Amino acid sequence: MNHSEAAEVFTEDVDRTTWHDKTLWFVREKRDKAVFQIPEWEALREAASRIKHNALSNLDEYLLEFEANAIKNGVKVHWAADGREHNEIVLQILRETGATQMVKSKSMLTEECHLNDFLIEQGVDVVDTDLGERVVQLAGEPPSHIVMPCIHKKKEEIGELFHEHLGTEKGASDPKYLAEAARQHLREKFLTRRAALTGVNFAIAETGGFVVCTNEGNADMGAHLADVHIASMGIEKIIPKARHTGVFLRLLARSATGQPITTYSSHFHRPRPGQTMHIIIVDNGRTTQLGRPDFRNSLKCIRCGACMNTCPVYRRSGGHSYHNAVAGPIGSILAPNLDMRKNADLPFASTLCGSCSNVCPVKIDIHDQLYKWRQVLVAEGYVDTTKKQGMKLMASVLSSPKLFRFSGKAGRTMMRLVPFSVSNPLNPWFKQREMPEPPKESFREWYVNRDKK
Repeated sequence: MNHSEAAEVFTEDVDRTTWHDKTLWFVREKRDKAVFQIPEWEALREAASRIKHNALSNLDEYLLEFEANAIKNGVKVHWAADGREHNEIVLQILRETGATQMVKSKSMLTEECHLNDFLIEQGVDVVDTDLGERVVQLAGEPPSHIVMPCIHKKKEEIGELFHEHLGTEKGASDPKYLAEAARQHLREKFLTRRAALTGVNFAIAETGGFVVCTNEGNADMGAHLADVHIASMGIEKIIPKARHTGVFLRLLARSATGQPITTYSSHFHRPRPGQTMHIIIVDNGRTTQLGRPDFRNSLKCIRCGACMNTCPVYRRSGGHSYHNAVAGPIGSILAPNLDMRKNADLPFASTLCGSCSNVCPVKIDIHDQLYKWRQVLVAEGYVDTTKKQGMKLMASVLSSPKLFRFSGKAGRTMMRLVPFSVSNPLNPWFKQREMPEPPKESFREWYVNRDKK
């Protein structure tokens, strides 16, 4: 099911669509209020963008520096070319330690690698400990948002899930009650699991340490209580110096949820006595993206989700319509790099309004890259023939003033005399819209004749 088809399913529930739209816009407004309180906000964005540019331009050196320093700290470092290799390394570590159960903090990389499904097939019990991630795990769904994984679900639906799986009272939907039930449920998991996996928000080449940001402390609970701590990071998570973390921590939470800083910004450098710590450094198509000059800036992404919260298409179509681990505008840039054929629809799921680029804390030119991906996909033959021919026809019309004026008049005439020509189910725009009353004249005609009236 492509994006438009999946979006049509999501938008059939008008109340949910409206609620989803308003909720994410509320988060966007919180972001704006937080940003306007920082006079140096644009300077922070510029600094972060330049730090990331430097890191990507010298990625090989920084990764090797990070590895060397991590090993000095007593950490075991692994390299994975793709998701399959990453998953096999995790399984090997678990088997070596005899662990058959694992708690996992939120990690979009592991979603990208489909780690949970792989481990469950191998007989490993995996429990996601982020509250939103646990909700979608119980529902048998992937996350729909990189920061708010279950933003598509209403509290009543979560109450039913918890009643079914955690034994809460039927019909209970009070958020505090549900959060306490989840807390009690997860406490036993933290205390009994010998292995824990976390993501990595920032990996520091200078120290060999890494930073994990959460609002619930679930990463800390897992890592501090387990005998084995596994950290999974994409190669793009590297930053050169420890002092650079201050720049990104000021940007991350404000962009994501409008908070001054995440509740927990935990720095890990070495395993505690008696514990083993592993870091898995994963490529999975990132070096390919790095080699694409038009798209390498997408690797600057710090996974704040700001582009999703502001995107009018994402807000109205839901995260699952993007059929990819990372949804929204940034996901629509990253996904075609992994599989052009499978994800050819995603760069077209955008109005190209530019709001995503405006809110990006590291100044990724998101809407420009979406436009460039469209050109690549058309040139590579991954676009539907009807769409391709339609775009060629539009290009011919828009490049000829005479043809443009004639087409406008013909269209207005048809809408007036034969309204069914556009007000029918064959017109995608008509399915969920009332077609406007055709104007008597075009803007150009009005402008030319305005002094004559």
